[in-house]
Amino acid sequence: MKCTAHPFQLRVSPALATTLLLGIAVLANPASAATPTQTQSGAHVMTVAAHTPVDTRINSLHSRLQITAAQESLWQPVAQVMRDNASTMDSLRQSRTANANSMSAIGDLHSYGEVVDAHADGIKKLTAAFEALYNNMSNTQKHNADLIFRNDSHMSKKG
Repeated sequence: MKCTAHPFQLRVSPALATTLLLGIAVLANPASAATPTQTQSGAHVMTVAAHTPVDTRINSLHSRLQITAAQESLWQPVAQVMRDNASTMDSLRQSRTANANSMSAIGDLHSYGEVVDAHADGIKKLTAAFEALYNNMSNTQKHNADLIFRNDSHMSKKG
């Protein structure tokens, strides 16, 4: 059997998905999305059309977490970290893909190490930004967030 995929190349997509931890499966679980009356305070954010997949996930997560108008200033850093992480991982993925056929084994390991390091850094940044928001959430929102993360985390392990 001939394998045409680069051995580490297939790991980049899960790393990207994991880096976007908050948005991994937001579209796959519409049942947990907030009702329109629960998100009216943040409706202005949701009226802007999503232009990228990460923006779609960010907007969906905003809705599912039931972010209030008072929480917008804490939500925006979370959304920005998600965008930054997605951009970083996309850039690394593109570089790995472009150089896959010419990389030596050592070059491949270095490149994959960059992906892993970027993933870890992204999670740290996301955790710090999300913690500030989470600490400001109501108990109901916290419970909802816990369920979203628990369910989305399990979904990413299956994919």
